[in-house]
Amino acid sequence: MARPIWTGTLSFGLLNVPVSLMSGERKVDLQFRMLDSRDRKPIRFERVNADTGEEVPWKDIVKAYEYDKGSYVVLEEDDIRSAAPESHEAVEVETFVDAATIDPRYYEKPYLLVPAKKAEKGYVLLRETLRKTGKVGIARVVVRTREYLCAVMPHGDGLVLMILRYPQELVDPEDYTLPSGSLAQYRISSKETAMAEQLIDSMSGKWTPEDYHDEFRARLQTLLKKRIKAKGGTARVEDEPAPREDATTNVVDFMSLLQKSLDAKKRTPAKKTSTAAAPKKAAAKKAKAPAKKAAKATKTARKTPARKAG
Repeated sequence: MARPIWTGTLSFGLLNVPVSLMSGERKVDLQFRMLDSRDRKPIRFERVNADTGEEVPWKDIVKAYEYDKGSYVVLEEDDIRSAAPESHEAVEVETFVDAATIDPRYYEKPYLLVPAKKAEKGYVLLRETLRKTGKVGIARVVVRTREYLCAVMPHGDGLVLMILRYPQELVDPEDYTLPSGSLAQYRISSKETAMAEQLIDSMSGKWTPEDYHDEFRARLQTLLKKRIKAKGGTARVEDEPAPREDATTNVVDFMSLLQKSLDAKKRTPAKKTSTAAAPKKAAAKKAKAPAKKAAKATKTARKTPARKAG
């Protein structure tokens, strides 16, 4: 059984629903290793200095940003930690929007939110309210070390958390030369339009994803099985340990919390980032720093560079 990425809360208004964030996709790509063709031994990649050719140990490697060709600015671990978001185990819904208003290009990667024991009531309440209103919750979430924009939406019996791209990550269609204007400009007749519509209608059907398969992968797998069998090889898959059970949660007065959330929204405008809260947050963070410093230093020493968060 898959392990949760983290266990925390899904909150909207004053309601908090304990949940686990689970991966919503399964990687099925075949993984290949590169071998030396002469003796079939694996090739090892080493971290070497571009000038001297000498291998560089992990302890001497720093992260840097190349702001100009050959010019770098080095970032220390403390710099990176200071930019990292504080909340790692919460999905806080900031607003609700019509699902139909989100451009499909913004959707990037799915996750599943699974309720903890005795947290089903709040989970179902949010799921069915979103379904009835046609809304999705827009929130922020931290996956591993990076903060993402996300949308929480109902799907079947579950709540899906969909990572969203930021606007700057999308290419503007106007960057390309695309055909615009009327059909007449391209000499498309009404007869051609009618025939195209007829063709599309004749090819129309229901979307059934189970009908589609990765045929290239299937053929490649068949070939690999034949090669393994010919060599007398065997393959073993280790079972993953079961995840720890979530702690039971307290019974919550949902009506009271919902009413308080509504009253708060009536009294105050839409939530904005408070500048007044910044000094308090900074002071609290400064107070926690000595206690966390030793633990973080140990963790940093054995941490390997992470790939791009995806």
